[in-house]
Formats: sequence, structure tokens, C-alpha cells
Amino acid sequence: MSSRVRKAVVVGGGPVGCLAAISLARRGWEVELYEGRPDLRAPYSKRTTQLRSINLAISHRGLAAIQVVDPLAAQRFLQTVIPMKGRMIHHPNGTQDSQLYDRDGQCINSIDRALLNESLLDEASSSPNIRLYFQCKAQLVDFDKKTMTILDLPSGGQRSVEFDFCVGADGSYSVIRRQMMKVVRMDFQQEYLRDEYIELRMPAGRDSKGAPVFVLDPGHLHIWPRHSFMFIALPNKDKSFTCTLFAPTAELDPLVDGEAFLSWFKKYFPDALELIGQDNLVKDWAQNPRSPLICTKSNPYHYLDRAILLGDAAHSMVPFYGQGLNCGLEDVRVLDNLLGHAQVEATTSESVTPGHVDTKLAGALSRYSETRHEDLVAIGDLAMANYVEMRHSVTTPAYIFRKTVDALLYSFTSPRIISLPSLVPLLSRVPFAAEVSGWLPLYTMVTFRPDVGYATAKRRAERQSRILSALGWAGTGVLGAAGVCVMRMAWLGFSRHIRAQR
Repeated sequence: MSSRVRKAVVVGGGPVGCLAAISLARRGWEVELYEGRPDLRAPYSKRTTQLRSINLAISHRGLAAIQVVDPLAAQRFLQTVIPMKGRMIHHPNGTQDSQLYDRDGQCINSIDRALLNESLLDEASSSPNIRLYFQCKAQLVDFDKKTMTILDLPSGGQRSVEFDFCVGADGSYSVIRRQMMKVVRMDFQQEYLRDEYIELRMPAGRDSKGAPVFVLDPGHLHIWPRHSFMFIALPNKDKSFTCTLFAPTAELDPLVDGEAFLSWFKKYFPDALELIGQDNLVKDWAQNPRSPLICTKSNPYHYLDRAILLGDAAHSMVPFYGQGLNCGLEDVRVLDNLLGHAQVEATTSESVTPGHVDTKLAGALSRYSETRHEDLVAIGDLAMANYVEMRHSVTTPAYIFRKTVDALLYSFTSPRIISLPSLVPLLSRVPFAAEVSGWLPLYTMVTFRPDVGYATAKRRAERQSRILSALGWAGTGVLGAAGVCVMRMAWLGFSRHIRAQR
């Protein structure tokens, strides 16, 4: 019986789509990747294509996914990152304080979005199993007939593409998700937040010789928390900072022109204004759009053996835990694990009919939907909660005290550092570790422990929080009891003194 290599189509050429294409190609599939934008690597594209932001924060989950799927790509683009060891909190009075992310000095990394995407596109294009098509937009998909209608944007022409398996990695407004809803009873939720964001730029400074220098410490993610809104800055390789203002729509609407915005910004972020410059700030305010923050949730993520949703197409979240990219890349790693466990083959018989269902592939995709959903809901909730922490809680004594106790318990119960290189062999075989021991701060679990699923991290953090609260109440009770004893002894002493005076 003759066989043929099966074809996967990946819709979306961002980091998640590229890594998915590389993962399938490594398993022997023929892969076609379709991207509506021009090729980011082309000189004309760099002038005309504007991405959502200049840089991203990539941490251990994203790095682990890339290292499992394509170790060489991980080594190359890691040379372009800027490690950030903690948050630098900028208070209204101009003072600053550093809050380290990890007791062992582990860092998250500021990385140029375009450089990461271009690196993965280079890896994909170097594979003989992958073909890239740019300015090609998916329009219609018939999952039962396994055909997709593609619109060629430059010519306006359409063509039909056949496939065996479709990966939707085409973002929050996913065409593939909308097409899947026609054949899947999919729960879908979309929510716009009350907040919007606008991106600004803090230019590099100059030293005595005119060379560019950082005007802020590049080893930190800088945050100006102002209770109901905040301003952040991440370092770039050219010594500038990419800055983002997050604020409620009601706060931004009255700022009808550059002068009003400048006055408002000067009131809350005078030290940042001094570094950005008034002219630069007003120019960015006029040119850069105010953009909405959107959250989406869906379930299930697959249809039979025909299609799967990954990344923002399946789950878009607010950016306040820095996990949107990391989670999407982890989606690819988890799916890759499940395909391996199910022994899904890259070939199929020539005689297979279009209506045939590959039970191994369908089982792996079903398992993905069943096991991944809890994690994706958990990180969406955690990202929302972290906004409150970043814009307000980080400045409160109660938060600082709890973080200190959290770190002490972590040191007592988990004295040994668990490094990323030590976890990669495990994560290449299984989605997550079966057991995790010791006290682990929530931020450590989410950011530096890719062997811990998001839902597991959330449950452990909630349990640990209850323990901390109980310890706090116990401490209050002990202090209260001690206080009563002291007051009683003082009263008895005072009474004896009064009687003696009589």
C-alpha cells in the first residue's frame, strides 16, 4: 500500500505560528505557512509594516518551548535579549526602589519583537519541509473536505489549498477560529477592558563622547504605579526604552490634545517626562493610536483530527504578567509532546478517503483541549490580577511584607535552584512535572518554572496565601494575648501601688 507525507497548513506567521510550523516539520510533515502581512525580513516591509510593539518580555516558559522544538534558534536569538532582574518602582516623589524577581538572580528578557519573529522565520524558511507564503490571507475553510480558500492580497486573486491538518495561529481576531465555530460547539468569550494603552518612546541619552547610553538602569523593568493606571518602560538594544501607558478610557478621554496630555503626564510622571522630552511625548501622543485591551477565551481548541487553535487565536490575555507570548509558545511545546505520546505519524495511505479520521491525531488534539483549558483560564485570571499588583499593590507595606515572608519560606523549603537547562530534557518528554515540592512564590512558578502548569501554580499560590493569612492571624492573636497579659500585669501592679498608698 503506497503512502504519502501529510500536509499541515499553519495560518499566522508570528512567533507561535512559526514555532508550530517548525515543530510539525521536525516530525516529518510537509508544512505551508500563510501570513497576511509582508515578509518582515524584507527591507520594504521594515519601512511599511508596524508591529504592535517594539519589544516583549520572554521568560523561561517561552525559552523552554523554543529550546525543546529548535535549540539552535534559541541560542541565536538569546544573543539579542536584555536580561531584566527585577522591577524598578518609581514613586511619585521621584524615589526608586528595586524589587528583584527571583532570589537566585534569574531574569526575564526584553527582546525585540521583530528580531524574535525574524529569527523564527529564518529557521522556518531553512527547513526543506516548510514553504512560506506572505500577503496571503485565509478566508474560508471547509474542514470536512480539508480545503482552504486563500486570498492573494497583491493580486486580489483566490485559490484553494488542500490540507490534512490546519493550525490556527492567526491572533485574537482569528479567521480559523470563526470558521471552526461553524462545525464545533465552541464556547467563546470576548471582553474589552475599561483600560487602553498607548506606546511611547524614551530615547537614548548621550555620554561625553556622544555615544548612546541608557538613561535608566537596563537591568530592570521600570514601573510608575499610580493606583488606577501605570506607566512602564522596557530597554532596547539601541539604548532606548519602549514605554507603555495603561489607563482607563475615562482617564484618557478628556485629554483632547497634546497640550492637555502633556499637562496630565507632567502631573503624574514628571521624572519620566524629563527623560522622554516634551516634544517627543507630544509627537508620540499624536502619532501612536490608543489601543484597546482585549481578553478572549474559547473551548474546545480542536476539531476532530482537522484543526487546532494556538496562541492568541485560542486565548488572548492582558499583558500584565508578560505571559501572552510565553503561553503561546508553550502551547506549541505541549502539543508537540502530545503528538509524540500518541505516536502520530507524518504519513498516511494514498487510499485514505477525505472523511477518514485519524484516531491517533484526533485523540492527541482532544487531549490537548481537555488538559490545556484549565491552564489557559488560570493564566488569564492571573494576568488580570497582576494588573492590580503592578499599578498599586507593589507600593503598599502589606505587599512588601508578604513578599518578604514568601521569599523566606521559599529559601527554607527550596534551597536548590532549578535552572532552565536542567528542565529542558524533562519538558521535551512531558508537558509538566508530575510533582513539585517546597514553597514556591507565585511569580517564580509562573515565570521561572515551566515544569509547573499555570493552573497548578494558581492552586498552590492560593493554598500558600491561606497559610500566610493564617500565620498572620495567629501572629495577631499571639500579640493580642501578650498585650492582654501585659495590661493585666500592669493593672495588678498599679492596684497594688494604690493599696500601698492607702
